[in-house]
Amino acid sequence: MRELTSSSMRWSIAFLGLAAVALLWSVLTSASSESGARPVLVIRVEGVIAPSSADYIISAIKRADRELAQALVIELDTPGGLDLSMRSIIKEMLSAERPTVVYVSPSGARAASAGAFITLAAHVAAMAPGTNIGAAHPVNMGGQMDKEMNKKVTNDAAAYIRTIAERRGRNVQWAEDAVRKSVSATEKEALKLKVIDLVSEKLEDLLGAIDGLAVTTASGKVTLRTKGAEVKRIEMGLRDKVLKVISDPTIAYLLMMLGLAGLYFELSTPGAILPGILGGICLILAFYAFQTLPINYAGLLLILLAVILFIAEVKVASHGLLAAGGITAMILGSLMLIKSSEPFMRISLTAILATTGATAAFFIFIVTMALRTQRQKTTTGVEGLIGQVGTARTPLRPEGRIFVGGELWSARCEEGAETGDKVRVQAVKGLMLMVGKEAAVVEAHAVPTQDRSGR
Repeated sequence: MRELTSSSMRWSIAFLGLAAVALLWSVLTSASSESGARPVLVIRVEGVIAPSSADYIISAIKRADRELAQALVIELDTPGGLDLSMRSIIKEMLSAERPTVVYVSPSGARAASAGAFITLAAHVAAMAPGTNIGAAHPVNMGGQMDKEMNKKVTNDAAAYIRTIAERRGRNVQWAEDAVRKSVSATEKEALKLKVIDLVSEKLEDLLGAIDGLAVTTASGKVTLRTKGAEVKRIEMGLRDKVLKVISDPTIAYLLMMLGLAGLYFELSTPGAILPGILGGICLILAFYAFQTLPINYAGLLLILLAVILFIAEVKVASHGLLAAGGITAMILGSLMLIKSSEPFMRISLTAILATTGATAAFFIFIVTMALRTQRQKTTTGVEGLIGQVGTARTPLRPEGRIFVGGELWSARCEEGAETGDKVRVQAVKGLMLMVGKEAAVVEAHAVPTQDRSGR
């Protein structure tokens, strides 16, 4: 009994010792973290704010929260983007537990339209020299809005940006003017107007300047310890990179045209397989990209009509009318496909002209080759025998056998022929060739000539 009690005591002491070591390690780790050992995460966002960039930013914010990073720095350079993507980013920023820092950089960069909203929503907003922010008036990606709808959209955007500016303690009036009057500001003007918190020439300077700054996040007050902190850059994942590339209007348009071309080749030459596979992949990627773009379905229907007209030109002799209609429909459809007044959301005119020209040239080439083939004399099969000259292998009285086209045939010659005579095939009836003596054929053709000459 005493031995059992002694053994239990030893185990209890060992357990308490391990617990003390674990507690000490936890305290030391916590102290180390609080002393600034946690890294600063940095991402770079360039181009249009779209679903790909939204996923990239949101995943980085969640990672910063998960890893208890000192802060997440978003290096931003954007002309604007989609309202839905912008709002999903801001929603995540406002609920972030770790500080987010938006840094408009490098020199020459801008935070326009949706970029202005995102910059104002950050816990810390900074800009590099030679940058600008603003011009946040909402634009309908579908083109022009009527007066009443424009008023509703503008009021909604103005209320949204006012809420963001008030929450972050920034210039509310300027923020509203950026929406209603499309005002913009340089980095110096933005700092003077209290739209941003500071101007920094490079990232290292920014991290040093915000060190010790206290900000309020979703989890409470947080003091930034960024000076000398490790900087970890987060690269965009493969999925987001692919989505970013195909979301470009010109790329999405080219994918659609390649997909249609691939399906046409597969249908015109069944069994080729590869064109069908590549065409299907391109079409799926194009339609996936179209989900993020303001598509005008009238333009899409015009492009499909153009393809149908090109195919019909191959099948029907329209003397080029169907091809001309197809070219016109394709150009108009391509110009109408993306309905947006924003330049960065339009399809490149060069790409439209090059694609239309290549497609038209291809179908015109096909039509030309088809017409040339139709005009050529048939040289194979039963029709190919007519007009050929053969040699009688047996007397034709009136039937016998002849050698023509490398084969022996049964033949019938009404005027008769002897073995070795040259005969020309005039018609084919079943497996019997109707022939005439070569001299007689020449004479028969010569008579109308003499009659036409008047001799």
